[in-house]
Amino acid sequence: MAIAATFTTPLAFLVNTLFGLYTLAVILRFLLQKVRADYNNPISQLVIRVTNPVLSPLHRLIPGWRGYDLAAVLVMFILQAINVTLLSAIYTASYPEMGYPGALELPLYALLKLVVLFIGLFIFTILIQVVVSWLNPQGHNPALTVLWQLNRPLLEPIRRVVPRPGGLDLTPMAAIIGLFFLFLLVQGLLPPFLVRM
Repeated sequence: MAIAATFTTPLAFLVNTLFGLYTLAVILRFLLQKVRADYNNPISQLVIRVTNPVLSPLHRLIPGWRGYDLAAVLVMFILQAINVTLLSAIYTASYPEMGYPGALELPLYALLKLVVLFIGLFIFTILIQVVVSWLNPQGHNPALTVLWQLNRPLLEPIRRVVPRPGGLDLTPMAAIIGLFFLFLLVQGLLPPFLVRM
């Protein structure tokens, strides 16, 4: 039975949001482990608690490699592969003329969606870091500590080449502009129904 066109976009939004949020949690765990963020930080603990039910059993089967959590990588990809498959099915049911993506396109779209999530996460965390540092530059906040640890590997190389006029640090702005460019570039490779959410 075809899904009524009225419910297509809301249903796709719900599916994309749920899979996107959990994928972001796994991405955060992957990145926090890679940058060796403070394990006892409340944000780190929350991410670990949310992702442990899925990752703990897989860690026994899939070992890490050179500091990379391969189980997390596999889970990220599987989540986005399911997401893309469901979104394709939802839109194809309502708009058969759109055509269902081929067997080679689905994993490619899943990989591109994963890249979009990685880039979007860095844009979001850098923006939060900047806003919090403006509002409370001297305050200590556990979330800000984790954001600093997360973004430092990305911002430090940029900081070495971006000038500081009048002592003003333009690194976050340069990083966000570059990330937005990449974000739009990668999104342009996806079909419109996977971007419109």
